[in-house]
Amino acid sequence: HQQESPSSPACDGLKKCVKFVVIHNKKKYDVEFPLDETIAKLKLHLQNLLGVPQSLQKVMYKGLAKDEKLLREIGITSGAKVMVVGSKLDDVLAVSTPNTQPASEEKSQSSSKEPLCKQKNHKKIVDRGVPEDVMPGILNTKEPLPPFPLCGMLNKSGGKVRLTFKLELDQLWIGSKERTEKIPMSTIKSIISEPIDGHEEYHIMGIQMGTTEASRYWFYWVPAQYIDSIKDAVLGPWEV
Repeated sequence: HQQESPSSPACDGLKKCVKFVVIHNKKKYDVEFPLDETIAKLKLHLQNLLGVPQSLQKVMYKGLAKDEKLLREIGITSGAKVMVVGSKLDDVLAVSTPNTQPASEEKSQSSSKEPLCKQKNHKKIVDRGVPEDVMPGILNTKEPLPPFPLCGMLNKSGGKVRLTFKLELDQLWIGSKERTEKIPMSTIKSIISEPIDGHEEYHIMGIQMGTTEASRYWFYWVPAQYIDSIKDAVLGPWEV
C-alpha cells in the first residue's frame, strides 16, 4: 500500500497522488499531493511546510503556475521539480523596516542626475514597452536567484537576453540569440540599477566590466525582486 507522507493529509489513498520535489531557497522538500487539487490548495499546504504565506508564494513549473490550475493540468508528474519563490513573513517584515536610511541617502545623490529611463539611449528601449515573455516583477521584495536562467529581458540593442548565474564556475553567462558570453564574476567591477518609471517592479541594470561607463552591459526589464540577489551573487553581499 502507498506510504503515507506525513506532510500530505489530503493523500488518503482515495485520491490519485503524485510525489514531487519542491525547491525553495535552495532547500528541497519531498511533497505528495493529489493531482486533481489546485495550485491554490498546494500553496496552502506549502504555507506550513515552508513558512511562506500563501499570498506571497509563486509556484513555477514550466513557467508561472496559476492558482486555479490543477496539478494535473500543468503537467506535474512523479519526481518533478517544482520551484517556489517567496519570502518568509519574518524576512519580509525584516526587509521592510531597517532599510529607510541608506535608501534616502542614495536618492539624494542620484536625484541630481537624470533617471536612467529618461536618458536617450535607454529611453528608446524602454519606450517599446514591457516584453511579452518577461518574468513577473514584484515590488519591495528580495528573492533568491531562481535555479533557472532569468529570461525575457532586453539588451541595449533591444534584443532578447537571458542571464544564467553559474555560481559553481564563478561565471555570469549572458545569452542572446547570437551567442552566450561567459564572464568571470571577478571581472565585474560594479552593478547599478534603477527602477523603470511607471513600471517600478522592473529595473534597468548596468553591469560594469572595465573602468569606464562605456564598458557597461545594460539590461532592461530586470524583475526588481532579484536585483539585490544578483548584486550579492556577483559582488558578494558585503559590496552592496
